[in-house]
Amino acid sequence: MPPIPVRPGIYKIHAHIIGPTSLVTATEHAVQYGAPVITDRLNPLPIEQEWAIDPVEPVPGSPYVIHLAHHEAAGLVVHEDKLWVNAVPRPEWAKFTFERVIGGVKILSEKGLALRAGHRGAQLELVPPKPEFQETWTLEFIAPHTEE
Repeated sequence: MPPIPVRPGIYKIHAHIIGPTSLVTATEHAVQYGAPVITDRLNPLPIEQEWAIDPVEPVPGSPYVIHLAHHEAAGLVVHEDKLWVNAVPRPEWAKFTFERVIGGVKILSEKGLALRAGHRGAQLELVPPKPEFQETWTLEFIAPHTEE
């Protein structure tokens, strides 16, 4: 499938896993490569569950970077095929594209690996894409995002 454009802005990213609604969440404690990124139940604090999605460059077809909406310097990074959030320079942030799939979108890394939520509380990992619901996501648009 070809990549689809995503409106730059602030989102909640819903995982399609069995059980109550699960959102992509930055954990509170950093280890090794930063704070592990997991799926968790709706948290009343948007600090860890609202993400800004912005194109790398302002041109059609550009991949996207994802960072915590309320912590401009904390972007998603990939190490050992696992997802982390870390305050590293923006060029070190992981780049993603989005593809439409039945029931949502698939989030793909620049290496073509799919973001996967094994179960609520597990660290998100990148895997070779398969037609599995654990690799399907819903992007809930919250607000426009303008970078400074």
